[in-house]
This record gives sequence, structure tokens and C-alpha cells, in this order.
Amino acid sequence: MKIQTQSYNDVTVIELHGELDGDSIDMYRQAFSNAVAEHNLGVILDISQVSFIDSEGLEQLLWSRDNCRENNCQLKLAALDETCAKILEITRLEKEFECYTELAEAVKSFA
Repeated sequence: MKIQTQSYNDVTVIELHGELDGDSIDMYRQAFSNAVAEHNLGVILDISQVSFIDSEGLEQLLWSRDNCRENNCQLKLAALDETCAKILEITRLEKEFECYTELAEAVKSFA
């Protein structure tokens, strides 16, 4: 997995590329923890380049949600492809996250 971060005012966007699975957990947690530590209003996970999410990846999304709640910031998911959206739907987790079809839409939601 490749991870890039960008800041837009008080929002950090974490761009994920590859598979969100057990092999990428440490790298993901580090990037996410760094974003939350910046005391931002929120974090957006850009999932447009994620091709697969396994059960450990889903656990990390839930961990991220909880971590944001504990630190008074918001978590939003942006640009899920059809496969990832279906995974969230099948696992009934789509209601656990605020999802946007486009990254720009998610960024604007913080304004």
C-alpha cells in the first residue's frame, strides 16, 4: 500500500493506494495517528485507489472512526469504488461512515 497525505486548512486527506489489508495496517495506523495528532477538524480517507478491503482493513476503518471520536474530529470516506462500496454494504458498515462520491465534496463538507 502507498499512502499520501495532504492538508486543506483544518482537514487532512489521506490518500490510500492499493489494498487495505493486514499487510498495510502498521503503515495505515501511523499515517492516521499522525493526521489526528495535528488536531484537525477532521480526516478524509480518499479510497478511490483502494482495490480491496479485507476484514482487518474493515477493523482499521472502525478503529479510525473510534479514534476520531475520542479526539473530537470527524472521519469521512471519499470516492469509494464499486467494490469497496459493496464491501461496506455487505458488512452493513456503510451507515457507520459519512461517505462522499468525490473528494472535493468531502472537503467542502467541512466548510
